[in-house]
Amino acid sequence: MERRNFLKSVLYGGLVSMASLKGNPLLSSGRMEVVSDEKNDLVAVMGGEPAQMYSRAIEAMGGISRFVKKGQRVVVKPNIGWDKSPQEAANTNPQLVAAIIKDCLKVGAKEVVVFDHTCDTWQSCYKNSGLEEAAKAAGARIAFAHDEKYYRTVKIPSGVRLKEAKIHSEILDCDVWINVPILKNHGGARMTISMKNFMGIVWDRRFWHANDLQQCIADCSTFSKMPVLNIVDAYRIITQNGPKGKSLDDVQLAKALFMSTDIVAADTAAIKFFSQYKPVELNAVSHIGIAEKMKIGTTDLDSLSVKRIKI
Repeated sequence: MERRNFLKSVLYGGLVSMASLKGNPLLSSGRMEVVSDEKNDLVAVMGGEPAQMYSRAIEAMGGISRFVKKGQRVVVKPNIGWDKSPQEAANTNPQLVAAIIKDCLKVGAKEVVVFDHTCDTWQSCYKNSGLEEAAKAAGARIAFAHDEKYYRTVKIPSGVRLKEAKIHSEILDCDVWINVPILKNHGGARMTISMKNFMGIVWDRRFWHANDLQQCIADCSTFSKMPVLNIVDAYRIITQNGPKGKSLDDVQLAKALFMSTDIVAADTAAIKFFSQYKPVELNAVSHIGIAEKMKIGTTDLDSLSVKRIKI
């Protein structure tokens, strides 16, 4: 994407890019200042490093203690699906995941667990993504997800195509979980963000691909134990040839993060941001519209309390 076009672009519903924020009257008026007791529906942060953006976003959401209580068992669920390095942007940024883990433990979480049902060999994914090392160093326990024995069958009563699924026991047994996908292009689902990240908590995802992938993604998002928070990593993004990318030419250093309790809103904002680099229509990622019709969340960002932060 040419820089002159990037500078002209703005996000839907006033979610503006880092470059577009320069000279914005919201900044000069002081309305962009983060207040710790705020409880926004959606926060968009542009321009910082992963841990720094997380810190500003969670403060604008009311702090991690709004979502995680003392003594709780917490799952932090990143995308660790591919045997790729952090620079290749196929997996969630390890610095972001480490910051979330530390924050949960700081407010008294009994335990923080990290796992993903990987696509490539799990040992290589965990190691080469940098996520195993980062999670352990931050104080989390790494769980396994490569065997069916780690999953239990649950009903999906509101599902249209997906009526039941084998969900990882760590999700079923935790007190709360935090969904931490990476924003990127995807050949099958068009985009992979928060709802698509649910494919890493299930065993039987082949069924999804054979039975209307977009509907199954939305169906699983009606699962009764939803994440308390969705944190979209858009520090580096794969704009083409996803979900793994073919080379670093497919990766853009975007330096953004989106955070919301509304999974549909989080994905909507992320797609609008992504479209600055590679145009994609919201209705082309049809699981988002399906999810809205199923009343999982909203694509109407104007109806939400939105905080925009430039670092």
